[in-house]
Amino acid sequence: MDSKAKNSWNGFTSEISLEKLHRMAAELILPARFILRLLNATLEFVTDLLARVLGSRLIRRHFHLLLSALVLFGPLLSLWVSKYSIFANGNHYLYRKFLRSTWGWTCIFTGSFILLLSLSACHSLSLCLRHLSRLGLTGLLWWCCHRILTLLEDAAGTCYEPVAPAQDTESSASLVQPLLLLHEDQTKASCLKSNMLWRGYEVSQDTLILCMCCLLLVEELSVFGHHLAQQKPLQRSPGAPLRFIFLLCVVLLLLWMFLLLCQLAYFPKCPSQQLGGALGYLAWRGLYQGWYCLRPSWGSPGLPGEGLFTTSDGKKQHQ
Repeated sequence: MDSKAKNSWNGFTSEISLEKLHRMAAELILPARFILRLLNATLEFVTDLLARVLGSRLIRRHFHLLLSALVLFGPLLSLWVSKYSIFANGNHYLYRKFLRSTWGWTCIFTGSFILLLSLSACHSLSLCLRHLSRLGLTGLLWWCCHRILTLLEDAAGTCYEPVAPAQDTESSASLVQPLLLLHEDQTKASCLKSNMLWRGYEVSQDTLILCMCCLLLVEELSVFGHHLAQQKPLQRSPGAPLRFIFLLCVVLLLLWMFLLLCQLAYFPKCPSQQLGGALGYLAWRGLYQGWYCLRPSWGSPGLPGEGLFTTSDGKKQHQ
């Protein structure tokens, strides 16, 4: 009898505990659903607004002019910025984690956006790979530019080692200039790694890749508005992952522009940065305004959004 009573009591207590857990879960689910709906509505509003801005004719036609003005007149900000700012430190966290791997971050986020957009608009693996190939071609172009510019810098520059001269008793330490000992057969990387002085002509590769990535992001993200317009008559909305990746890409675009502005304001190098910006512009012009506009028979992967939208949307996109 005692064992039966104990079993019945244990069953009764387990039923009570389960009822309490169900009530607690129901009380927690309602606020969680409300928060998720609020976050989803906020995400839709923000991404719709950003898609409309990036897809406008003003941005698509004149963003390169804005970037050119930034590169040309950005060094003038060095007259007003403080040299004691945290962004005047070349070893800042943003420079170490983002600036030195600009193409890697751009490739990851932009590639994720292109993949999700292609799968959402058209379930075709071949078409998806075709659009992703644009990143591969741009990455190959950047690698070639990086190698060529590095070779030119090594050939046009010279490595020196500062050597303190022997000071006379009458000479002042403030007037003594350090001697420079020439080191031949030294590359720029090895020279700077040995804490020596490198002098020569160079092209700012940081400015080049930042400008190229900014122009690339604007081109790739501008088609998201056409995707939203195509899904609206069908009463379908892109999923939260696609919207979230789009938002991250816009944040990355703003970060690249901010880092470009910091480089121009706190570390001005004229005309090295202007040459880098010009090469970045020419790379974008040759790819997105030249090769990608050709037919597939020329090996062109096509423009962003080509083949993903209807004919009317495609015509609006190219205009």
